[in-house]
Amino acid sequence: MRYRALVAGVFATAFATALLSQAPSQEERLTHPGTSVHPILAIGSAAPDFNLPGIDGKTHKLADYSLSPYLMVMFICNHCPTSQLYEGRMKALVDDYSGKGVAFVAIQPNDPKAVQLSELGYTDVSDSLDEMKIRAEYRHFNFPYLYDGDTQSVTQAYGAQATPHVFLFNKERRLVYEGRIDDSQRESHVHTRDARIALDALIAGQPIAVAHTPAFGCSTKWKSKIDSEVKELQRIEAEPVKVQPVTAEELQKLRQNNTGKVLLVSFWATWCGPCIEEFPQIEETWRMYRRRDFDLVTVSVNYPDEVKGVMKLLNEQHASSRNLQFASDDTYKLQAAFEPKWTAAVPYNIVILPGGQVVYQEQGQVNILAMRRAILGHLENDSYVGHPAYWLAR
Repeated sequence: MRYRALVAGVFATAFATALLSQAPSQEERLTHPGTSVHPILAIGSAAPDFNLPGIDGKTHKLADYSLSPYLMVMFICNHCPTSQLYEGRMKALVDDYSGKGVAFVAIQPNDPKAVQLSELGYTDVSDSLDEMKIRAEYRHFNFPYLYDGDTQSVTQAYGAQATPHVFLFNKERRLVYEGRIDDSQRESHVHTRDARIALDALIAGQPIAVAHTPAFGCSTKWKSKIDSEVKELQRIEAEPVKVQPVTAEELQKLRQNNTGKVLLVSFWATWCGPCIEEFPQIEETWRMYRRRDFDLVTVSVNYPDEVKGVMKLLNEQHASSRNLQFASDDTYKLQAAFEPKWTAAVPYNIVILPGGQVVYQEQGQVNILAMRRAILGHLENDSYVGHPAYWLAR
């Protein structure tokens, strides 16, 4: 989805920046107030204006929300697992307070070019405007969702430190509360619903006892990180590319998946147009999730004497995943050894849990979003408890 654009623009991006983990670590996810680089908007300050494109195809301005007595601006993003786990709570805020005079607007602050592949280990998409549309539709957002990734000028004006980070303004559009939505990204552990407490006090005309709380989530991805993203891609593309022959017996073992990981097996051929078209997205998926309990095996169904052509394409794709090629020209036997129900067309992609259970398979061109969501819904829970459930619930 974004890999082809990155490959095409990597040298231009590197030149421009010369002129100018998957799951986020505790340091990445927990941000502290008082940064001198992008200071947080002070309590009592006027709401900074904005003029930003939304997922609805319209341009949104601060004045568009002037008819509502109160306004909550929420900085969120697609790729951050913490922001994802707050989506339901944000939708509930909109449902509960829109009828009480509160307008809500969400802003995506990150520059997508500054988000590394290793930071996409818990998401199906990154943070571009087009991908924001995908996420909003998938999770049924009930609030405007605006994009500030090009200039980040609005994000700098507000000083959004993480996703999510919310800012609440009164009738005079003066800031009365900023910080977290509540005190735990795991909803079952919430004790203090800070944003609701602030909203209730504001609507009741009472002072807000706690006007600032620390924002907890993935740190804002500023443009200064673009060079790191380019260097990461260059490191990946320098990894060695290999292909090995695979027998019928080995394919049977592969289908059983005794790796202890969620396994994506992708069958393809050099002469298959849809295979070549989807190959970058398959490799990108592996690069996104490979630091988790996930692995990718590509299997070329080309005859053994076509290995030179297979290697040529694998090298062009910088396919440093595990790559196999049919060890004999009896393709029907090899295909049946892996999956008797497979009727032999490629591309063929299958996601297998440890022990052999299939959670996604597609004969023909892959639905990359559906496949990624199936993978995410079955990856380990202990690295971020509750996150797989996000992908299994709609």
